[in-house]
Amino acid sequence: MSARTFFTTGKKIVAIGRNFSEHAKELGNTVPTSPFFFLKPTSSYLANGGTIEIPPGCEVHHEIELAVVIGKEACDCPASEAMEHVAGYALAIDCTARNLQNEAKKKGLPWSTAKGFDTFSPISEFIPKDNFADVQDVDLWLKVNGQIRQQGNTRDMIFNVPSLIEYISSIMKLEVGDVVMTGTPSGVGALKAGDMVTAGMKPGNAEKDIVSLNFNVAVRSNGLFKAD
Repeated sequence: MSARTFFTTGKKIVAIGRNFSEHAKELGNTVPTSPFFFLKPTSSYLANGGTIEIPPGCEVHHEIELAVVIGKEACDCPASEAMEHVAGYALAIDCTARNLQNEAKKKGLPWSTAKGFDTFSPISEFIPKDNFADVQDVDLWLKVNGQIRQQGNTRDMIFNVPSLIEYISSIMKLEVGDVVMTGTPSGVGALKAGDMVTAGMKPGNAEKDIVSLNFNVAVRSNGLFKAD
């Protein structure tokens, strides 16, 4: 399955919020006692090597995440059977217009604008799940201009992959090609035009990263959107 398959077959991106306690704390949020999620459009996907575009007036933050790719429809799927519905994984960045998100929070409004811009879901190629001996032992890292910003391991997730699939599928059907972004470790920060973003992922059974990401950052210059 190529990166292009994500663009054409999955109907939705389900993004889990505050699934690493240290990330929740760094943004001043309470640590959740049950999962919560928001949706991102598949039009926000950006293939590896592309350019993350910053809309005018937006402070865009990076959030590195393990992405779970659904390979079999899941509806009311118990955690004990959840992994049967996983085809594999990818490495993804959930880009967030933080100033827009903060304003939405204050007003009790949805986060769709802050999360849904084109290029706001950079993602790697598909990685079959057989490459992961234990999805709860995967190192994630992200650098900006060669400087480490985020570094974490999926063992620190509050809610593991099976429990996330159980929760999401109890609310809405997960379909083939859908992607679940599982949350980000601490260290999120702002991007600016001219930055170079690199990232990698290493399962605990691997000697080196099995995937790497590389993105440029530029101002979105040809759009109509203007932040208030």
